[in-house]
Amino acid sequence: MKDKKPILRQCALSREEKPTKELIRFVLSPDNEIVPDVDARAEGRGVWISLSALAVGEALQRNIFSISLKQKVQVGDNLVQQVHLALEKRLLGALGLARKAGQLLIGGAKVRSGIEKTGIIALISAKDGAKDGRNKMIGMAKARLESNSFMQINFLTSKQLSLALGQENVIHAALINGAAANSALERAKRLAQYNR
Repeated sequence: MKDKKPILRQCALSREEKPTKELIRFVLSPDNEIVPDVDARAEGRGVWISLSALAVGEALQRNIFSISLKQKVQVGDNLVQQVHLALEKRLLGALGLARKAGQLLIGGAKVRSGIEKTGIIALISAKDGAKDGRNKMIGMAKARLESNSFMQINFLTSKQLSLALGQENVIHAALINGAAANSALERAKRLAQYNR
């Protein structure tokens, strides 16, 4: 079976053609306001911008949305933050689905066991957890696994992880291979790329 070619779209800011996973789509709401369509599923004509907070900010400054849609549109001052929050919400939802599918380990002991026995595809550490605890877990994962074989997700708080995963005080978690975990990993990569 042949690999599917990625769907390409043009960034309205840079004019470069890129795969859609490297872009963020924006659409016009019924109120004539530009809103992020992070899953690229909304109906209507969209404006594609490189998946970067800096690119979205520049598109705002240069009035790219009105130019691309050839009409005056309303754009909120907090659009850069709206995109971040939408990407974060999708990631947290995907982590919850990975947990339900049995593809997410929660707690230091389970994560250590996962690193030693089955391997992991992502190590999740709450950004407000104790630094030495996070560093020990990262060090263990790097010692046991190839450093490029797993992603470090360290940009969510313990409160966010606890709410998404239905447990209290989540500091350490890990994704193990599976369809739901891979979906969460892709969402984490998109959020990380946006925040670079």
